[in-house]
Amino acid sequence: MAKATKFIFVTGGVLSSLGKGLASAAIGALLESRGLSVTIQKLDPYINVDPGTMNPFQHGEVFVTDDGAESDLDLGHYERFTHAVIGKNNNFTTGKIYYSVITKERQGDYLGGTVQVIPHITDEIKNSIKLVADGVDVVIVEIGGTIGDIESLPFLEAIRQFRTDVGKENVLYIHLTLVPYIGTAGELKTKPTQHSVKELRGIGIQPDILLCRTDRYLSDDIKRKIALFCNVSKDAVITAKDVDCIYEVPLVFHREGLDAKIVELLNIWTREPRLEAWENFVKKYSSPQNEVSIAIVGKYVDLTESYKSLNEALYHGGIANDCRVNLIFVDSEQVEDGTCSQHLNRAEGILVPGGFGTRGIEGKICAANYARVNRIPYFGICLGMQIAVIEFARNVAGLAAANSSEFDENTPYPVIYLMTEWLDEKTGTIQKRDVNSAKGATMRLGAYPCRLESDTLAHDAYRRENISERHRHRYEFNNAFKEKLMENGMVFSGMSPSGDLVEIIEIKNHPWFLGCQFHPEFKSRPMNAHPLFRTFIRAALENKRSRE
Repeated sequence: MAKATKFIFVTGGVLSSLGKGLASAAIGALLESRGLSVTIQKLDPYINVDPGTMNPFQHGEVFVTDDGAESDLDLGHYERFTHAVIGKNNNFTTGKIYYSVITKERQGDYLGGTVQVIPHITDEIKNSIKLVADGVDVVIVEIGGTIGDIESLPFLEAIRQFRTDVGKENVLYIHLTLVPYIGTAGELKTKPTQHSVKELRGIGIQPDILLCRTDRYLSDDIKRKIALFCNVSKDAVITAKDVDCIYEVPLVFHREGLDAKIVELLNIWTREPRLEAWENFVKKYSSPQNEVSIAIVGKYVDLTESYKSLNEALYHGGIANDCRVNLIFVDSEQVEDGTCSQHLNRAEGILVPGGFGTRGIEGKICAANYARVNRIPYFGICLGMQIAVIEFARNVAGLAAANSSEFDENTPYPVIYLMTEWLDEKTGTIQKRDVNSAKGATMRLGAYPCRLESDTLAHDAYRRENISERHRHRYEFNNAFKEKLMENGMVFSGMSPSGDLVEIIEIKNHPWFLGCQFHPEFKSRPMNAHPLFRTFIRAALENKRSRE
């Protein structure tokens, strides 16, 4: 008889941004350390079909999976903390659920019946959860939003029903809440947690475990009080303490007994946890031998969550070099007046990340110019690669009016343009697009193959000829200008297997200058830094040493 898959549902109360995504990822890491296979899913209450068209200032980063899904940034945490293979079925929104139900209704799938939230919407939600359950021991499902939000009610009703559907021994409810410390009173307050649990119980869900977000460890007396008022055992009240390094969260949870309580309540036999790799990583993070400063020149710098995977990948690259990475966020609009030097002179490396739209573009071009002229390691990602191409074309190849057709439709030298027809080497089909295509239809999304040239920075980093990386962009390098740029010293070190699409560019006679059309940050892991981030930080460290 096949072993039943277990399901853990993670909800949040009191207020948003308590860290449900990190908590879910840390639980996954703990269960993996005990030898269990896991996957993690995010159910989001907003009506957008996916985050792909949402402003980064509102939503933060859009994380891209290998299969091309544009998903919530929490899926990045899931991949960084576990070995789960994350894809399009790991993120469902209200919009996606309703879109599916409405499509079925239009097709007559409901045989003319009245379509309602219960059972049709809730059944669709439950079916979406089951999509990721095959072949894993535990499915962890994070419910977005906060208990009490009207948008979350269909999801909460669905997971309430789920325990009845699959058996109470196969379902666990974990609720993340807040226990604030009131300085003027000199004590922790449990009332917000009590009210949040009361709200959850009012819709039929009794949490089995409480994760209490706080800035200090809870005393036994506080835990006993919370347990009494919230109808859980005292050892099911877990301190979710603030930490300096997010990769310490699994260790804090383990010390509080969370993983032991989970396997007890779900009646799963596992080995003892093996957390040495996490312990070693946190030690390296806390006490590095070196440090460097990296300037990130972008236009979403007021909300660093916009670059979440990027920030983490830089930290991973630092750990791989026994180095602390200090991030200097520079608003690209602030350096459009030629003040690059005063904003970037403290940086040992400069990174220009991805983005869309014309705002702040000239500032990014100034940053690429500053890095090239002053021989500072430069890493351009997606738009950052295109910026490097524009700057080089203008200032080295003699194409003074060079630009991307995204920013100037009338440029005489569109070194970056919207490729209207191209071969999708994943499917072998010809893809077509133009400026009138729907936003979601003009993107090159997900994993694509790339072939590396020998004796290049890229090949030195990866140490192999063929790689696969994740994309999220519309515009491409214009091959009509390839020969002209090569004559002036640009190196095309990464190409699609067909040779049609430029994936990586470098320039000669520079310590480290590389731009890639893909997003390498999505594949970086704490214990396995991405090769490009590892070598970029190494180059920045060498630059710092040469200055001293």
